[in-house]
Amino acid sequence: MKFENSLSFAQEMDQKDPLKSYRDRFHFPTFTTNSVRYFTGNSLGLQPKSTREFINQELDDWAKWGVEGHFHGTNPWFKYHEFLTNAAAKIVGAKPIEVVITHSLTTNLHLLMVSFYQPKNGRTKILCEAKAFPSDLYALESQVRFHGLDPATELVAMNPRDGEHTLRDEDIVAKIAELGDSLALVMFGGVNYYTGQVLDMESITKAGHAVGAIVGFDLAHAAGNIPVQLNAWGVDFAAWCSYKYLNSSPGGVSGMFVHERHANRPELVRFAGWWGYDKSTRFLMEPGFKPMEGAEGWQLSNAPILGMAAHWASLELFDEVGMDQLREKSVVLTDYLLFLLDELTAKYGDKCTFEIITPREHKSRGAQLSILVHGNGKQIFDAISEKGVVADWREPNVIRVAPAPMYNSFADVYFLGKYLEEAILEN
Repeated sequence: MKFENSLSFAQEMDQKDPLKSYRDRFHFPTFTTNSVRYFTGNSLGLQPKSTREFINQELDDWAKWGVEGHFHGTNPWFKYHEFLTNAAAKIVGAKPIEVVITHSLTTNLHLLMVSFYQPKNGRTKILCEAKAFPSDLYALESQVRFHGLDPATELVAMNPRDGEHTLRDEDIVAKIAELGDSLALVMFGGVNYYTGQVLDMESITKAGHAVGAIVGFDLAHAAGNIPVQLNAWGVDFAAWCSYKYLNSSPGGVSGMFVHERHANRPELVRFAGWWGYDKSTRFLMEPGFKPMEGAEGWQLSNAPILGMAAHWASLELFDEVGMDQLREKSVVLTDYLLFLLDELTAKYGDKCTFEIITPREHKSRGAQLSILVHGNGKQIFDAISEKGVVADWREPNVIRVAPAPMYNSFADVYFLGKYLEEAILEN
């Protein structure tokens, strides 16, 4: 496609956009006098206008029914998580039995690793990325220590090659083969939070299984962003949050995936709770844990209804649109942003350059572009923020922007480019 750096071109693209009506189904921030251009769906998605209705329904039922809302509410709370399962499973390419919505992201990762990281007989090491989100690294380190082992020797953290910003998939596969039968677990972020790189999860899973390791992924920056096929790829487990691209309230509930081959393995070690108990006899309150089949067997406590209500509101939108349409628009939207950034670098390279550290290949990136600014980066970030751009600053000199296809427009992207140019000239 031939792009143009003009508002008329962006507006023409927006008129042709089959998803243009969804923008009006979200609340945009109103904290500034300037029109907000929101590019931080990779950190916290916008609120769907239907969210209030979904939450109010549960507040009304709580007021009307009290505890009886568990069984007599409009959406009975005792099975509330089941209302979210099918839509969530579609987003990550899973079967319903493989998915449950519950708890929070790092909680779910811990619960899954309790079951799937079982170091023994010399198979003790975990392979991860050195620049993973800190919470993941803390979780991995503590899991190793939980087994009385030393993270300094058992946690193998990969860095990009010298002079590069992102890992190479072939290097990950090679490292898996090198570790061989010493490798117990492969655990990566499917999309890196800092660079926006999408890893080849299918090839990593295949390589891990070839040496007898378990493979899991943190999909915090992948779910709702890129198409994922967890079942077909054979991934053992995964978890994701719902508040980034899935627009489901600050600190919202998390999704959990366990492959169907593990669905009927009650012998798996786990930290159990009563909501994971066989629901046909759960209320008999009997001793001895009997897990439900599939991912539901990793639940601990009653569903957090209000957080799940917010998630349901967003899942309804994703179910309407589908990941294929979202991905199609996302690719073009980020291509347009790349075009504008490259044009600015060509025009003002003697004063400021924008180095895109996110891979340019479509298969290796989602909505997020991470821009390494060479020249007055923080001043430029502050300047565009004053003009109404909501983006994200990361040290030492990176601006992260994520045009979310559900609610961002081509005009948003155009104005981001315009404000960046103005900021360069002002600084």
